[in-house]
Amino acid sequence: MNLLLAAISGWGKSYHAQGIMEESISDYSHFIVLDFCDEYRGLVKAGLASHAIVGEVEAGLGVSGWMDVLEQNKKVVLARVESMTVDEWRQVCADVIEAGRRLDDPLFAIDEAHFVAPQGEKCPKPITGLATTGRGEGASALWITQRLSTLEETVIAQCQSRMLGGFNTDSDLNKIEDPLEYPVDAHNAGGHDVRGLPEDLHADDEGGISVRRWENGDGDTVGSEWLFSDDSGDMKRINTRGMDMQTTHYGSQGNPISLPTY
Repeated sequence: MNLLLAAISGWGKSYHAQGIMEESISDYSHFIVLDFCDEYRGLVKAGLASHAIVGEVEAGLGVSGWMDVLEQNKKVVLARVESMTVDEWRQVCADVIEAGRRLDDPLFAIDEAHFVAPQGEKCPKPITGLATTGRGEGASALWITQRLSTLEETVIAQCQSRMLGGFNTDSDLNKIEDPLEYPVDAHNAGGHDVRGLPEDLHADDEGGISVRRWENGDGDTVGSEWLFSDDSGDMKRINTRGMDMQTTHYGSQGNPISLPTY
């Protein structure tokens, strides 16, 4: 399956993503994180995955070379070096995805997915293929982004499940309006009243309001709300202040895929 996890910068997106990864990693034979900013080292430190820095040498491995890497490292976090350009990283991701789709039961976690799968001709076919035909091959993907407005529309349309936080631009809200079965204003960040919001998505304390985020005295995010929905009609409101995660998240502030206990 494809799960879209999206919210504006600072919403606690990568923290929440790591919790989902931690909960899901044991369900898959192969687990591959395409880590744009090297934020998911906590999975490695906890012994759940190996770690590989992707630089100039690794960029030249090609599909066959990555097949060897992934067969030797069944669960791995691939971290981009800062000097690698977005275009170079996108090609690496395309090679890794094409290689990984040949393995049994892979789960991909694609960080900063709007760079990996941008709108238009720059999006490599293996990446859109993961979203469209990957499910039939037994491949699953977690697409993580803060910029829905520039993410390839094919990816958004092919996500059977959505975990969405807050947004503050119409361009992002417009990209998610069609697949939702509830008012898109629920993602207008800040706890605004939302008419017609289903009770399953109400906040326990305030009822039918849009999603909220909480900060500590230093301005760091300490919790945020998300609305989960899928194509079967299941929906729920989630508050990450109650998320039980065993691994440490090192990101800056800033089969079905299983969700953690909230």
